[in-house]
Amino acid sequence: MASPAPAIAQSATELFTPETVAVSGDVRIIGGDGETSWLDGGYGKTRFDTDSANRNFRIEPQAVEGDLIWTPRFTWSLGGTLVATAQQGQDKAVDLSEAFLTYKPLLPGGTKVVGRAGLFWPPVSLEHTGPEWRVRDTITPSAINAWIGEEVKVGGVEAQVSRPVGGGRIGVTAAIFGLNDTAGTLIAFRGWALHDQKAVAFGLQPLPPLNPFFAAYVQATRTRPVIELDNRPGFYGKVDWAPTAWLDLQAFHYDNRGNPEAVTPTLQWGWRTRFDNVGAVLSFGDWQVKAQGMAGRTLMGFRENGRLWVDTAFRSAYVMATRNFARGSASLRAEAFGTTSIGSELGRDWSENGWALTAAGRRDIGKHLSALVELLHVDSRKDARVYVGLAPQQDKTLLQFALRLHL
Repeated sequence: MASPAPAIAQSATELFTPETVAVSGDVRIIGGDGETSWLDGGYGKTRFDTDSANRNFRIEPQAVEGDLIWTPRFTWSLGGTLVATAQQGQDKAVDLSEAFLTYKPLLPGGTKVVGRAGLFWPPVSLEHTGPEWRVRDTITPSAINAWIGEEVKVGGVEAQVSRPVGGGRIGVTAAIFGLNDTAGTLIAFRGWALHDQKAVAFGLQPLPPLNPFFAAYVQATRTRPVIELDNRPGFYGKVDWAPTAWLDLQAFHYDNRGNPEAVTPTLQWGWRTRFDNVGAVLSFGDWQVKAQGMAGRTLMGFRENGRLWVDTAFRSAYVMATRNFARGSASLRAEAFGTTSIGSELGRDWSENGWALTAAGRRDIGKHLSALVELLHVDSRKDARVYVGLAPQQDKTLLQFALRLHL
């Protein structure tokens, strides 16, 4: 009789099967007003601007995103994730979103170890899920996690260890990474934004109008989030404690250790960016409440009169309550955000303060299709808007209806 070992070994490998290959898509109907979006060269806080010139509310359809997702399994412990993404508004038709290997050794007892290596987002967001890194209960993530998505993608090695403690569980995550030296560019020049545009491996993100010093000969008009400039590895660490089944507490620290004087011939600059993030998830019955708070600082350029060209502190926080139903959810989120700029060339008129409210509903239509509706209102003040003929105080309302397909 043949040994069953070869069959068992063969079953551990899955490369191209219905379980390892998936596609997803997102189409929307958009209605909005307010100033020009940052993606179209303005200071606007949202992804879309349907009639920014006249501030009229107008409705239009948009094909927003498509993803091809491959999650092969090579052995019982070794797997991978590869995601190719096409995004509306991205400078490349198709680009690489994530690409990493995952190692999950089978250990006795309750201890779990997970390692990954490659290109991925750090584990900061409480809102995003899945290999396509999409929010579930809203269309637009919070300002905190929109920034993580657009500018804090790393190439590195990460390890997570977790084990039971008392009646709960505690986990520790640590990573060393590169390819994230420009993190801070958008938060300093543009400020916070609320959108679901994601950084990709080779793409560029647009900057708003720059002041004369940076526009003349210093800073490129588009920033590349995934790039290595100084060969100085960064690091992050996270502690995750769930004392009970209904409460999860998290603390995260990030430092890219970037050299603020590093620059390429195409004027991509290194930024020294550090931040701390805390989060909590409270679950009770059909309700779930999430909260996150972030504070950090980013530096860039040379020193003049005792100050670097750019020295920007940033902070943001939100609370979101979600009521889950049998086939959907309803969510409400409130948040506040701000930056303080005290650099020698990027002064206090580039600081900002703002707030946003989001109401959203999700309905699952069968196994592969979901419908979402979201109303988002953002109000912010940034004095630098006067340089392009805008009032410092601006507000914007965006209504979105989305159909999401996952096969």
